[in-house]
Amino acid sequence: MAEAVLVAPKAKAFVSPKALPRIYAGIAIILLWEIVVRGFAPSYVATPSGIVAALPRVVVDPAFLSASALTLAAVTEGLLISIVLGTLLGLIMGRSTIADRALRAYVNGCYTIPMIVVLPLVSLWFGYSGAARLATIVFAALFSITVNVADGARSVPREYLEVARSFRSGSWRALFEIVLPASAPYFFAGMRLAAGRALIGAVVAEFFTAIPGLGLYILYNSRIFRHNEAFVAVLLLGAFGAGFDGFINYTTRRYLPWYHRDEATE
Repeated sequence: MAEAVLVAPKAKAFVSPKALPRIYAGIAIILLWEIVVRGFAPSYVATPSGIVAALPRVVVDPAFLSASALTLAAVTEGLLISIVLGTLLGLIMGRSTIADRALRAYVNGCYTIPMIVVLPLVSLWFGYSGAARLATIVFAALFSITVNVADGARSVPREYLEVARSFRSGSWRALFEIVLPASAPYFFAGMRLAAGRALIGAVVAEFFTAIPGLGLYILYNSRIFRHNEAFVAVLLLGAFGAGFDGFINYTTRRYLPWYHRDEATE
């Protein structure tokens, strides 16, 4: 009579093996940064240990909290405006050949223009105020969404639209039930690009126009040799970008499961 063999379940690893190279690389970079700065750079240059020491002090500083609120609120507002305008413009270009031929060259041209070039014009038009920052953010983020949504709307398989017409589906219904879902992966890819460009636009505007915000906070602390404090603001900007990217990843996995299945089979 065969004896039953009991196999103990494997303990679940605390850290995924796929994440270990990333963790080791991060630790190596931090150690190298600390060693090089301590050995060869002036004492005021930011170090990982100095940033960690300054973090509790900075996060309760009213100036830092006010600057963070101003910048992140402006970035959020600019992204919302860019999403609405960019999606509308992208759908028009993607579904209308005439609109695409009329606007594509101008959209691509504006997309490639460095935002720092338009900043003097924006400052003249809107003054040295929050409106100039918002306009810079919208200019930086708008065309990333427009280009991607236009490509997504243009790539909808013709068979899908022919089936919709055969069932007498109207143009608006086909737009909302076929074109928009098919364009969603392109839309989220454009949002990823737009978020990074919006952060850059906000900080650049605050650098060059002295608008209160994280950009001015970083510039001021750097000029008075408080680099550790300035780097805390840099980390906040990076955390905002990483958090937004994580939100996009979660949204695509939650509401676009077919998109990630297609990626896995490629």
